[in-house]
Amino acid sequence: MPLLYQGSDWTFERLKKAHDAIAEIALGELGLDIYPPQIEVITSEQMLDAYASIGLPILYRHWSFGKRFARDQTLYRKGYQGLAYEIVINSDPCICYIMEENSMTMQALVLAHAAYGHNHFFKNNHLFRQWTDAKGILDYLGFARDYVAHCEERHGIEAVERVLDAAHALQAQGINRYARRPRRSLAEELARQKERQSYAETTWNPLWSTVPGLDPAVELGGKDAGRLQEEGAPQIELPEENLLYFLEKNSPVLHGWQREILRIVRMLAQYFYPQRQTKLMNEGCATFVHYEIMSRLHERGMIDDGSFLEFLHAHTAVAQQPDFADPRYSGMNPYALGFAIMKDIQRVCTAPTEEDGAWFPDFAGSGDAMATLREAWADYRDESFLLQFLGPKVIRDFRMIRLRDRADEPYFEVTAIHDDQGYRRIRAALAAEYDCGRTDPDLHVASVDLLGDRKLVLEHRLQDDQRLDPATLTKTLRFVRELWGYPVSMREVDAATGKELPSGVTELS
Repeated sequence: MPLLYQGSDWTFERLKKAHDAIAEIALGELGLDIYPPQIEVITSEQMLDAYASIGLPILYRHWSFGKRFARDQTLYRKGYQGLAYEIVINSDPCICYIMEENSMTMQALVLAHAAYGHNHFFKNNHLFRQWTDAKGILDYLGFARDYVAHCEERHGIEAVERVLDAAHALQAQGINRYARRPRRSLAEELARQKERQSYAETTWNPLWSTVPGLDPAVELGGKDAGRLQEEGAPQIELPEENLLYFLEKNSPVLHGWQREILRIVRMLAQYFYPQRQTKLMNEGCATFVHYEIMSRLHERGMIDDGSFLEFLHAHTAVAQQPDFADPRYSGMNPYALGFAIMKDIQRVCTAPTEEDGAWFPDFAGSGDAMATLREAWADYRDESFLLQFLGPKVIRDFRMIRLRDRADEPYFEVTAIHDDQGYRRIRAALAAEYDCGRTDPDLHVASVDLLGDRKLVLEHRLQDDQRLDPATLTKTLRFVRELWGYPVSMREVDAATGKELPSGVTELS
């Protein structure tokens, strides 16, 4: 077959030829199912700007984004930090940013990695299908940008940034972990916001603004204040794990525009929650896909040896796992571990050993690796994926062991090695590290007396004796206090026994 390109320079014609060849392999041979890809070529400065705005193409303004842009730009120009080859957006169409500074080989790698690997994962994984609306996210981001800009014009930048600062500090506690309420699409959320605005405009009475000492909860018709006084606390369902949702719906001091900003931040936090739970799988899927596609292009003579060596150099740099003693070590590299497990699944399906048959009886020797991988990409998250598919060979290749480390003991204890029980313990311990329910603090609203002193009580249920950092806790409670408007306290409770810990209460009056 003729070469798709020669040399490092790219043109739009070459990009199209490479994309068409990649699509033929991805869709026809690997069986991927994707959103229509939208490829956009951007500069390094635009890539830095995308970094600063958490990888989204449209977003409201906030001082922290500018701070992040200035920091990353300085590090990049001094050579202390590189840039990602691409950024891909979970949207329909799937937007894929590629840098104009990339060579043609890197552009082909990025198209395979992002426009097909990540794209397939976004469209098919259960968590993304359950929690995100790919068709509506771009419209909602446009609404969020315009709404925050309107609030800045009407109420002042400083007032808006105070709300955003507090909301950003609490956004990790602004998500629903379980689908307790019917999930609305982002388009439906936009329609509901317009309905709320229309109601406020039609019921507003200027006489309310002349009443001295009016409770700030009385807004545009006084509906919220009346509800709080007449219905009281028994109408609030507690405990409530979504702190931003609770404050948005029940804070006695927030105005309508402030509540809408809290809603925007928690909607974005919910949008990113599946990505936090599938980082290993998502990057592993995209790395596996780009490796398969680029290898097949080389096998067919569509890219030359020089281009393939350039690809292998980039791939190896991304998919390497630094040793424990390496200064670069910061835990498991999701690209390396995810790719290794998926290549191991491919090996088990096509050339299993006796050990593989004992560990993976459901798919060992099935002969159809892509069917097994597509099922895994669709139905698992990082924690369950590791529990199901991490096998002895990968554990040995990565030289994993399990250590027991207690603060009150001056030594480590090796509690799992490379034997049958050891493999299982290592796998379980590693999977637990990817469980957001274990790594995130378990906080919820425990009680509130809306008809009395309006004191808000939060509760932290400890897992594995992991207490909250006092300095960070005090700073965070200040943001809760600002949004709630009345005294706030936090108590810490042992999750196993339900007993409150001594000196486990922090309070802000």
